[in-house]
Amino acid sequence: MTFQVGDKVIYPNHGLGIVERIEDKTILGTTCGFYHLRIVANDTTVLVPLTNVDGVGLRRAISDNEVERLFNLLGDGKIDNHQNWKGRFKDNSDKMRSGSIYEVADVLKSLTFLAKSKSLSFREKRMLDRAKFLIISEVSEVMRETAAAIEGRVDHALERCFSQKARTTARAKVAKAAPRAVASPAPRRAARAS
Repeated sequence: MTFQVGDKVIYPNHGLGIVERIEDKTILGTTCGFYHLRIVANDTTVLVPLTNVDGVGLRRAISDNEVERLFNLLGDGKIDNHQNWKGRFKDNSDKMRSGSIYEVADVLKSLTFLAKSKSLSFREKRMLDRAKFLIISEVSEVMRETAAAIEGRVDHALERCFSQKARTTARAKVAKAAPRAVASPAPRRAARAS
């Protein structure tokens, strides 16, 4: 994937960046091209080798059409549940590094849902805050709306998700508890002695 100066791109786990320039640099006798990205959130500069764009997961910001898909995903009632902290943290870390806003949305849903029932560890709390920030900052840039307005939409979608999950869980419990029709045994015929 190639980008031009001025393109808005997403750098995984850092958020929205703008390609400020593209230049060749010689490092240890090897010359290669680099994108100079200015990360919008903290106004830092990151150099990404042109040959490593796919490796770091650099991508274009989502389109207006994809924003609706994102909000549908946030509100769909499907939440990944890991009982074990270690497995959950590894899966969520991998999703955060993927660069996909949809994977980050999964992390946001699962950690927000978990936080409603128990305290998160410091690392998971930080990951939850990061996931929410990354989604809000990208969507607010794409939709040209304030972060506060987008945060409200995200919170509303999450509440819809948790309501849907609660309804699904309640239906499953009712179905499981419903008395099963027990087939009555067929009457036995008395064996005749011959």
